[in-house]
Amino acid sequence: MKILIVDVGGTSIKFTLSEGGEPRKVESGMDQTAAEMVREVQEASTDWTYDAVTIGYPGPVIGGHIAKEPVNLAHGWMGFDFAAAFGKPVRLINDAAMQALGSYEGGRMLFLGLGTGLGSCAIYDSVICPMELGHLPYRKGHSFEMYVGNAGMKSLGRRKWQAVVYDVVARLQAALLPEYVVLGGGNVKKLDELPPGCRRGHNENAFLGGKRLWDTPGNSRGN
Repeated sequence: MKILIVDVGGTSIKFTLSEGGEPRKVESGMDQTAAEMVREVQEASTDWTYDAVTIGYPGPVIGGHIAKEPVNLAHGWMGFDFAAAFGKPVRLINDAAMQALGSYEGGRMLFLGLGTGLGSCAIYDSVICPMELGHLPYRKGHSFEMYVGNAGMKSLGRRKWQAVVYDVVARLQAALLPEYVVLGGGNVKKLDELPPGCRRGHNENAFLGGKRLWDTPGNSRGN
């Protein structure tokens, strides 16, 4: 089965086919609706054929359905019928969970995405456990993601930001007891060294995760 895999972000939407090839991209932003995303992806992939679609969404997905409107896109994503719009079966998954699934190498893994905020997902013995750890309180009434996301890097400076990342990773390792941590997201490259017990993730793993979501019947409702 050939799958169209769409990774929705606040500044761009990247998509590719499960059989490989160069990903394509269209711009997104605060005025991007779900309907416009589908239209733009379809227009940019008219030469592709596929049987099903995976969408990595930048927000909570519960039972295969969007549970909250996006922060960095327009409203109207909740309740949108993606299957009808694409004319294909669609599976929805949180974007961090999709990259986590593509990064998974067995056992107990915690994925943390360092970007605008803090994406998070655990996979324990092949069970996907999407999380919103970035919203947990950390210091001075602010959340984890306010410190390790872009806002924290800007206010703290790179050196102090790296120290905070090390501290946050250590706290989450102690609480969740993963065997290993995968650090992904665009800002992982700004770490001089990785914290102990961590591996570097790659954005391309999101597309592998989008393919893997269709590999097992247990993922039929998305996450």
